[in-house]
Amino acid sequence: MTRSGIMRAAGLLLAGTLVVAACGGDDSSSDTTTAATDDGAAETTVGTEAPASTESAATTEATTAPTEATDAPTTTAGADGIIVVPTDAGTIQEAVDRAVPGDLILIEPGTYNEAVNVTTDELTIRGLDRAGVVLDGEFELDNGVRVLGANGVTVENLTTQNYTNNGVFWTGVTGYRGSYITAYRNGDYGIYAFDSVQGQLDNSYAAGSPDAGFYIGQCFPCDALIDEVHAEHNGLGYSGTDSGGNLAIVNSTFNNNRAGVVPNSGSYELCYPQRQTTIIGNLVYSNNQPDTPAIDVAILAMGNGILAPGGVANTIERNRVWDHDKTGIGLVPFLEEGPNDDLPTQDEWDIPCEDQRNQPIADEIPDVLLWEPYDNSVVDNVVSDSREADLGVAGVSVPAEDLRNCWSANTFGTSAPVGIETLAPCDGTGSGNWDDGALNVLAWLDEVATRPPSVDYEIAELPPIPSDLPNMPDAATAPAQPATDVPYSIDLASIEVPAEPAG
Repeated sequence: MTRSGIMRAAGLLLAGTLVVAACGGDDSSSDTTTAATDDGAAETTVGTEAPASTESAATTEATTAPTEATDAPTTTAGADGIIVVPTDAGTIQEAVDRAVPGDLILIEPGTYNEAVNVTTDELTIRGLDRAGVVLDGEFELDNGVRVLGANGVTVENLTTQNYTNNGVFWTGVTGYRGSYITAYRNGDYGIYAFDSVQGQLDNSYAAGSPDAGFYIGQCFPCDALIDEVHAEHNGLGYSGTDSGGNLAIVNSTFNNNRAGVVPNSGSYELCYPQRQTTIIGNLVYSNNQPDTPAIDVAILAMGNGILAPGGVANTIERNRVWDHDKTGIGLVPFLEEGPNDDLPTQDEWDIPCEDQRNQPIADEIPDVLLWEPYDNSVVDNVVSDSREADLGVAGVSVPAEDLRNCWSANTFGTSAPVGIETLAPCDGTGSGNWDDGALNVLAWLDEVATRPPSVDYEIAELPPIPSDLPNMPDAATAPAQPATDVPYSIDLASIEVPAEPAG
């Protein structure tokens, strides 16, 4: 059989087995779409279906009083634009419903069995103690805090746990920030931004979600930042379908998930393909965890550190990646069954999402789409102890050598194919044999059926919430900080490969 024939046959095999569940875009996330107006402000358009209703929340007051260790608020509610829960409003939802843009909602320590919906712009919702302010869905309520088309909303310094869907969730917004949040044992995502731009997730922790601990999806350019977060014991540490464009994931830790950092393309969300995400200065290790909750794609991607299925023009630099059963950093195809459109042509890859969403879908849609990983650069990473390859690439419909990916100045032990930096350096012309030790992604397929199945998120064994998670400084006294000036700027060039943690 010719090489092209082998590629076509491989494509057919993959089409039958490399079909993954959609990440993002669940029923609760598809209610709104956002398009930019001429002046750059967000215009929210409600879709044809009404927003999914939030399940009835038990709107009880806090079950514990403020602790002595937590400073009491020094400001008062009312004319000053501050509402204290439960002092001024018995529940968080009541405070949100009373608030006007610019208000600060301060939540005293306690357990709040609520599912909070936010539709007012530029609110700041802040716990006075990160560990002490707990929103608990009791495995009955859907989302801890859901921001529906409200621009500029900040959620900070609190814990969300035991929700059937997501801990904290923004959809269809311009401007969002989640800081000093703990999202623990939630049934879909931990901290989730969908169809939203100009955002920032920082100083936060997520564990125990079947999909991803952190997710940013369906945006280009996203104009967003993930900084100083930690994801462990999720299906995926980070997932980002069809997101990118001034989107950076930096200074963060992804460990003991099924797979670590996984941006991917797919027509089941808008803004395809996934492109132009910057992944710099992260610790990514031991993402082979067999006993987590996990959606299908997490089981399929298990054992990979940084994986870009069908990702385009991503920058992967100065990360420390180790201890993975498959690849440390892998660029692989993504097979999508039952797509909603055909593949965009390469001259359409730079079309902003606000324009792409208005384009008609193809007259003829194929049964499957094969998204190939193009134009990614992998530079200055330190990668070790990968059982298949520290650095790897595979193409199916297109030979790997024609995908225009490049590798330079990495510290690594193995690659698939062999000599990957000689084959495709980021500077100069490559040479060598691409068939020597090529990455055999087909072999992964036989293993999927025997990989450990998902564990129910309600009972999955998780590490305890770390006791040293930082509180937001000056939570009781800092003024309201709506998300109108995010993401903050960061000097990417100054970020170095992080040191391996002690022990």
